[in-house]
Amino acid sequence: MSLTVLGLSGALGHDPSAALYIDGSLVAAAEEDRFTRDKHAKNAMPVESTRFCLEQAGITAADVAVVAVPLAPIGLGSAARWHYARRYWYAPDRALDALCNGNRRYRRYVGRVRAMLRELGFDWNNVEFESVEHHLAHASSCYHLSGFSGKTAIMGIDGKGEYATTFFGYGENGVIHKIKEFYDPDSLGGLYGAITEYLGFEMLDGEYKVMGMAPYGDAQKYDLSPLVEYGNGDFRVNTRLANVIGLRRYKEDGKGFYFSPQLVNWLGPRRRGDAADDPYIHYAAAMQQLFEDVSLHLMDYYLGDIIRETGRLVFSGGGALNVKLNQKIIAREEVRELFVQPASGDSGTAVGAASYASVRRGVPVEKMRHVYLGPAFSNEQVIAACEAHPGRPAFTRLEAVPEQIAGILAAGNPVAWFQGRMEFGPRALGARSILGCPSVAGVAHRINEQIKFRERWRPFCPSMLERVRKEMFNIDHPAPFMTFTFEVNESWKERVPEVVHEDGTARAQALERDCNPRYYELIEELEKLTGNGVVLNTSLNRRGEPVVCTPEDALNMFFGSDLEYLVMEDILCTKVAGA
Repeated sequence: MSLTVLGLSGALGHDPSAALYIDGSLVAAAEEDRFTRDKHAKNAMPVESTRFCLEQAGITAADVAVVAVPLAPIGLGSAARWHYARRYWYAPDRALDALCNGNRRYRRYVGRVRAMLRELGFDWNNVEFESVEHHLAHASSCYHLSGFSGKTAIMGIDGKGEYATTFFGYGENGVIHKIKEFYDPDSLGGLYGAITEYLGFEMLDGEYKVMGMAPYGDAQKYDLSPLVEYGNGDFRVNTRLANVIGLRRYKEDGKGFYFSPQLVNWLGPRRRGDAADDPYIHYAAAMQQLFEDVSLHLMDYYLGDIIRETGRLVFSGGGALNVKLNQKIIAREEVRELFVQPASGDSGTAVGAASYASVRRGVPVEKMRHVYLGPAFSNEQVIAACEAHPGRPAFTRLEAVPEQIAGILAAGNPVAWFQGRMEFGPRALGARSILGCPSVAGVAHRINEQIKFRERWRPFCPSMLERVRKEMFNIDHPAPFMTFTFEVNESWKERVPEVVHEDGTARAQALERDCNPRYYELIEELEKLTGNGVVLNTSLNRRGEPVVCTPEDALNMFFGSDLEYLVMEDILCTKVAGA
């Protein structure tokens, strides 16, 4: 009997998405903001992403047997609610609410899910509804999709779910076992997010910018250890400084932040502007170091024996997108295999909730080998979009896309690359990308300055042929999803300098041909011209915007930047006829 499971995320008010499993196969997944063009789609429901999943699978709402969500009620007897109330004693309204009405958010969310499903033609009485604890959804998204057999250590680090913030456990025979959870406000993700705000970025969006800024600083110049106490398997955030609520929040222009005036008195004014300067680069470096130190301590304490026994670890939650931490993990001798869910943030909990529900019903899910799970568009749809666009692009059909685009790249020109099904998750992996030739001096600066309109110090990533990975890096570990950074070997630093970060590392995608044949062939063609089977890759969007989804989105971005070339499927677009 066929089993169709729809997973929905967005339970925590950001990053709504939908994912659809049919008989253990992930047939579609997409984030809502790609359709609505509102980055992170805060407080929205995954209406359009659900509609897409059904259309992609060729089914109707009546064909869905189970709807799973990554939020569950937490009983009053749980330590989580009491911990929250005790640690937030200074905000008695929040503390009492956690004890007396601690599942209000869950009930409100279920009401919104029911209303959304009704709008999409679902009959609530004819579908099973499964609420999965938030961190179990994260755990399922990495464990059940890893393809690992045998006992596997599981780690989850993020801001928070219902109350839990950090998860340690293991999976065996398809079953997830909890070992330890930590609860809000003791949150590594929340602490990193609070410092992200202090450093002038937006929480839930700018953490990777802090990580990118950190290599420019000296982690030893300032001691940020007062932010957190840790040791002997425990950690406790200093809520006089960070992860604060209520009256303890620092306020600026009417907006409250997750750090306190006391932190500003200690470290100085909140950072403003785009410059990476002193002392903020050193604060970023120190925060990154502190995050790594605490994470690795807890991993060793709760999972060390399992990792030494099996060599296997899986990791999810927003903290798993911290590629510098992941680099430290895979450098450890006892870690032979690490799988990081590529959509580790909350959008990935749609996959996690759905996979958990599927496995619980006796239908195991397939290994995740790629993330090309979103919409695709035909040449005819691309041409129609070009003809209708007010920018009136010149366009022509190419006969040999990889070969011809490789020539444009090798000549020093960035190219917007729009091919096949859109990626699921935050990384552009050769479906909705801006590409450049990494041996051409200045191409990264040009993309930052004239196309992405983002901070000049932001790094770019390499996509490479899988066989090149073993030459370019000094550690042999698969890297299909840009979830790790690696130390770049000296000779390759000189060959592809535009994708090497300040600290000599690169966040890499090592591509196998069958996962994305056309992208692989493009990199092969570039290798013929330059000697390097590597391309510079960044997401096809401008600063503050979601990655593009449709040809119309791509054209809007094209005409809103200094891009000169946009290739969508076989159609090459330029702004001037004959260019």
